[in-house]
Formats: sequence, structure tokens, C-alpha cells
Amino acid sequence: MAKTQGQKDRRAALISATQKAVIAHGADVKLTEIAKQAGLTSGAVLYHYPDVQSLILEANRAGTERFYDERMQMIAKIEDPAEKLVSTIRSGLPTDADDDAVRLFCELGGAARRHPIYGTLLTSLYDRQVAMYQVILETGAARGTFDLRQESLTIGRNLVALEDAYGYRMMAGHPTINHEVACELLLDYARLATGHPLITKAALDEGTPDR
Repeated sequence: MAKTQGQKDRRAALISATQKAVIAHGADVKLTEIAKQAGLTSGAVLYHYPDVQSLILEANRAGTERFYDERMQMIAKIEDPAEKLVSTIRSGLPTDADDDAVRLFCELGGAARRHPIYGTLLTSLYDRQVAMYQVILETGAARGTFDLRQESLTIGRNLVALEDAYGYRMMAGHPTINHEVACELLLDYARLATGHPLITKAALDEGTPDR
């Protein structure tokens, strides 16, 4: 078991090194650059992964888990649709301008024309996130919590697109857009789209309402 955990730890460290190498050198990063970032030889890297693209795809999968799988697990524990929507919005943005997972997505998106598989993966993530929002919106509408002003597909697409747009602005170092500002901008749209103030019970209990 210790050996298996050790292998997992080494793979996790290699994925982190791959993210940093792609951010530093772009999506066409070389094996030697990843190995240097990881403090390994090229042969040691290839012991775990057959080639550079496999490593990059695994690094992308780690980001996908964070922005889809982990969000789904989080909101599954929340009953109120408004609380679900606010939590989903807050968890869909970069933590700050140094968020490696989002910086990796930006690099892969820019290389999608040269490497179509990256475009396919990012499109799949986008569509899954849209569907995630649709379920929240339609559940809220069915319960009478939301009064949707547009189709759930349109609202979901706009919310994910706004996550991406403001996330990119944060990555680009916009001086007045940080995580909290971007959250409030998304919530403003969500309020208009759902007809709900999105002032959640959790926020009221803390004495810091969302609006």
C-alpha cells in the first residue's frame, strides 16, 4: 500500500510540474523542460507517462476534476437551489491570478488549433458545466425558487462563458477584477436571469449578505 501511495504522490508531483512547465513554455512544452521542472531525468518522467501529451492530458484532467467533479460533489450536499447556484458560481472562478489550473486551461485553449484534442477536452468541460447549471436552474424553477427569464441552456451557457471571461481577465492581471468582484458580476447576471435576489441563508447567518 505504501508503494502505491508513493506512486500516487510522485504522479501528483509530476502533474504539478507539468502544469508549471506548460505555463512557462506553452502547450508545445518539451519533455526536457517538464523533467527539469520536476527535478527528474527525461527517462524518469517517461517511466510514469509514455509521452508529453499524455502528461498534459492528465494535468488537464486534474483541472477538470476541480471545476466539474468536485463542484458536483459539493453541491450534492446542498438542498436549497439558491444556495446551490451561489456556491457553484463562487467555485467556478480562479482563486487569484496565480491559479495554475486556470493558467493551464488558458495555454491549452490557445493551442487548440494546433492540437485539436485540447479543444475537444475544453469543449467537453464547458458542456458539462453548462449541464450542471441547467440542473440547478431547472430544479429551482420547478420548486418555485427561480423565475427563469431565459431558457436554462442560455443561462447556463452565459454563466460558464462569464466564468471563463472573468477568469481570463484575472489571469491577465486586470487591476480591478479579483475573485470577489468577478463573483459579484456573475451573481448580478444570475439575479436578473433567475428573478431571485440570491441572498443565501449562509450569507445572512454570517452577517455578510451576498448583496
